[in-house]
Amino acid sequence: MPLPGISRRTVLAAAGATAAVAATGTLAAPGALAAGAPVLPDGTSQDKVLVVGMDGLRYDRIDAAQAPHLKSLMAEGTYGRSLLYANPMAATSSGPGWSTISTGVWPDKHGVKDNTFTGKNYGRYPGFLARLHQVRPALSLFAAVDWPELDTHGTVTPGADAKLVYDNNYAVNDRTITDLTEDVLRNQNPDVLFVYFGETDEIGHNLGAASAQYLAAIDVQDAYLGRLLAAIKARPTYAAERWTVIVATDHGHTDTGGHGGSSIEERRTFVLAKGPGIAAGARPIDTRLVDVAATVFHQLGIVPDPAWGLDGKPVQERSGDPFDTLYGSLTGRVDETGIPAGILGFTHTAPSGWSVINNAMGTGGMTEWRGWSFATDEFWSRSQRDQSRELNVRARGVFAVADSDEWADKTFSGSYDSTLVTPAYSVAGAGTVTLDFTTLYRQEGAQSAQVLASFNGGTPVLVKSYTADVISQPQSLAVAVPAGASSVSFRFRYTGANNWYWTLDGVRVATS
Repeated sequence: MPLPGISRRTVLAAAGATAAVAATGTLAAPGALAAGAPVLPDGTSQDKVLVVGMDGLRYDRIDAAQAPHLKSLMAEGTYGRSLLYANPMAATSSGPGWSTISTGVWPDKHGVKDNTFTGKNYGRYPGFLARLHQVRPALSLFAAVDWPELDTHGTVTPGADAKLVYDNNYAVNDRTITDLTEDVLRNQNPDVLFVYFGETDEIGHNLGAASAQYLAAIDVQDAYLGRLLAAIKARPTYAAERWTVIVATDHGHTDTGGHGGSSIEERRTFVLAKGPGIAAGARPIDTRLVDVAATVFHQLGIVPDPAWGLDGKPVQERSGDPFDTLYGSLTGRVDETGIPAGILGFTHTAPSGWSVINNAMGTGGMTEWRGWSFATDEFWSRSQRDQSRELNVRARGVFAVADSDEWADKTFSGSYDSTLVTPAYSVAGAGTVTLDFTTLYRQEGAQSAQVLASFNGGTPVLVKSYTADVISQPQSLAVAVPAGASSVSFRFRYTGANNWYWTLDGVRVATS
């Protein structure tokens, strides 16, 4: 029967589908699906999107595989690599990962922390197919998955005009999904498709990401991807269409197999996209997993309503953050022996116009964290696992960090006292200046974190003090502009004594 509140729906499942799917969908006769693809309503858009999800595909292992189609997409499109959260925000598991991809928001919004899907908040943050059905019901939408939880929990398939849902016999069903999706692409007119492959995750669990079989599974899925790409190009209307192809994964794997923890290998994710307006060969440092849904909307010409609360942005949209300009000058470890020598990820040199005041800073300590530093997620979170550094998810690329905890891991004298200073911004004629940024802050003991404003170079005045944890959240601080003020600079002062840390990113200043 039709899904509640949704018209014109064709729901298809294969023999071996879960009972939950059978209870809510219209089952074809056993074996019928192998003979033909589902029938979709005719599409209405020349802008079309194929999203291919490859479960548990560690991006560094793509390099070791043959994977000609993935590597061709990397050369012809934009390829952004990043790291996931870890507990307590969410496990590096498929439930949170695919929820993040589908909804375009982080687990603290969509509510899925593990594969039980307990706490899911898809009513507030639906998947992109469900959202597309709401805002453009004339689009022809298709989903095919063989991890049935993506259907039974409502993660991906809601909103689809037709869906294929199989059990998790990936070696068989990945191929069947390819056969039927290829048929849909060649012979029908879909607008947006989500296709899931699970064999890489299965092999990763059974044999490990370092195994030759894992590389072979990547190559098999790559061949399936190649068939879908060929089907798109074989469409009789292809010349008049504008296709975007997006490939992403939900998490990584350890070398020996498994995920769910906080290691870098388990946290590895990527978003690969090719399509109109997406640069060829780009390797952005500011892409995050939440960007898949935002990219789908952008490629269809849909401007997200701010009320949707998306955390993502289109993959071709750069953050413009001044800290990211430091990426090419980042250096390797000095005292942090736990960070591999080849990881270039920190500098003390501030961006142009910014400065760091360390005249009250103690001596000694870990070189990397003596005063405000600028670092990447991988470099900083490697410094010490499982102390919530993995939760800095709303930072992108390079961010500023003051970390008295890590600084104190080597002999030091005095206390941590460092101030980061912005450039001077014009406020002439304005009544209010607003400072926006994203922050991760952990409070302990007598440490302090203060935001101060200095107008016309005068004595800084306190704008805000942080006295409780803020876990990777946007901040917006409005400050009245004094009469006669023509400029303002902001200061971020952090003090501590072997306490926790404070990060900043995406700093923006606007007047009104």
